[in-house]
Amino acid sequence: MAKRVSPDAISSLLANPSPDSSSEVREIVVQVLDLKPTGSKYMFTASDGNMKLKALLQSSLSSEVLSGNIQNLGLIRILDYTVNDIPTKSEKFLIVIKCEVVSAALEAEVKADGKIEESGIILKPKQEMDIKSEVKNDALGIILKPKQEVVAKSAAQIMHEQNGNMAPAARLAMTRRVHPLVSLNPYQGNWTIKVRVTSKGNMRTYKNARGEGCVFNVELTDEDGTQIQATMFNEAARKFYDKFQLGKVYYISKGTLKVANKQFMTVHNDYEMTLNENSEVEEASNEAAFIPETKFNFVPIDQLCPYVNSKELVDVIGVVQNVSPTMSIRRKINNETIPKRDITIADETKKTVVVSLWNDLATNVGQELLNISDKSPIVAIKSLKVGDFQGVTLSALSKSIVVVNPETPESKRLRSWYDAEGKEASLASVGAGMTPTTNSGGRSMYSDRVLLSHITGNPSLGEDKPVFFSIRAYISLIKPDQSMWYRACKTCNKKVTEVIGSGYCCEVCQKYDNECSLRYIMVAKVSDASGEAWVSAFNEQAEKIIGCSADELDKLKFQQEGKTNPFELKLKTATWVPHLFRVSVTTNEYNSEKRQRITVRAVAPIDFAAESRFLLEDISKMKASQ
Repeated sequence: MAKRVSPDAISSLLANPSPDSSSEVREIVVQVLDLKPTGSKYMFTASDGNMKLKALLQSSLSSEVLSGNIQNLGLIRILDYTVNDIPTKSEKFLIVIKCEVVSAALEAEVKADGKIEESGIILKPKQEMDIKSEVKNDALGIILKPKQEVVAKSAAQIMHEQNGNMAPAARLAMTRRVHPLVSLNPYQGNWTIKVRVTSKGNMRTYKNARGEGCVFNVELTDEDGTQIQATMFNEAARKFYDKFQLGKVYYISKGTLKVANKQFMTVHNDYEMTLNENSEVEEASNEAAFIPETKFNFVPIDQLCPYVNSKELVDVIGVVQNVSPTMSIRRKINNETIPKRDITIADETKKTVVVSLWNDLATNVGQELLNISDKSPIVAIKSLKVGDFQGVTLSALSKSIVVVNPETPESKRLRSWYDAEGKEASLASVGAGMTPTTNSGGRSMYSDRVLLSHITGNPSLGEDKPVFFSIRAYISLIKPDQSMWYRACKTCNKKVTEVIGSGYCCEVCQKYDNECSLRYIMVAKVSDASGEAWVSAFNEQAEKIIGCSADELDKLKFQQEGKTNPFELKLKTATWVPHLFRVSVTTNEYNSEKRQRITVRAVAPIDFAAESRFLLEDISKMKASQ
């Protein structure tokens, strides 16, 4: 008997978008069209010959596609599913959670009359089944075989048989089907999810106009790698804080969802979850555990600037250009020493960025990368903090995940680019050459603009943590007799020790070299209409101020052209030049006396058009406030 699509399959799916259990799903057979991969999953168009619906196979069904069971133009019977709205469009989207193959690929697409365009193809079922009844549609000539005889039982009988002596978690899983996180939305009714706790926050207290309370949150990840943040307040927080254990798998139901506030989110999800004291949380102790699939939402390196100093974490992928040896860093808080390793990565934007790995990531994955660094491995890293230490930098957290040479489309594309042109391309640091118009919330030369007197007149600035400002000022003095640079290792840029007759020794790299490079570490006086101050400038920033590298300036030091010293002339030329500065302000203690330290983090020339717009806007604000 021929196997064909259900004539009203799509209508049935749309009429019942979220069945409470698989027993509610009637016989639904659709044809698979336009099957194609999307990440680790596969998208397709479900067709019943009359209507079509965009669809996605859960990642657990990807093996069926790879094995050749589910094929383009083939037929599948949908056993469990959910239909969601696409938020940005007035369309529906089918997520197939469970299905079985009805037939391999047909010769053509099924038409509206339920028949194959070119010829009627008869397909043998995968196994013989006893036929208790046949459902025939005379109008369309569609014949379907039921999978098995259905014996009518009451819900109470079914639940009694299923639940017998099951543990609470198993009962929770059986009474409702498990929904993937991607299928949840605030308008959904009852649902049950099966998730692993991949991050657990501390219990925090708060105080506001409504009183005092406590709160904590967890990050939950399902088998497909989809993440969501769940927050609990007061009674719910006290009830579930000890119950949620990092790394364990739970069934959760009776929670609520709302649109996420991205400013306070560390996971990529349009929604966030709230659990109250009536929510159900049961550990899946007797259930098969799963390791969540790591899902990435990569940010190109040249687009990292807007994330600087924000709470939002980023994922990156890049080709490893350099791996430093392990360094020991001492924490100021508890004087504890922890290992650190820096890696430099590049991507197709021809930009590089330094990623700092800490603790086990530095000693384990970092050592693996060092061992294969000559092969230019590709690394994908999830959940990185974007900072602005000497430019744009990335730092791993305790929950960061590092995958070396991942099998993803992005990795293959990046490898192809690097082998074809990336090896020979001219690469630049993402923080280099930053202009005042950079779209960066925390780093714009026009954000937090102050006069120098605002900084020098507030000695307490930066006592607890560094504070950042933007200033417009002139370089008024660069002392020629100061130690303007240090001898640095050409590999890691750390300070080297001169060995008489043997070149230079780098204690970090543990190697000798006949040569070294010079890197600026200088102070300069800056002035504006309100006052003046001394600032410290490191290599990249000092090069922009002086106009040449430290090595080039060192060569000028020993040249004499008549009565003029080219070295002093170069410094004099750099003075009384206006610049836009992004500076950090900290307070240090020296000889039992607190001193303010102003460090230049970025330098840019004056863009007079942009500066005029800024001043006009400032004038408008002053007029409006009068």
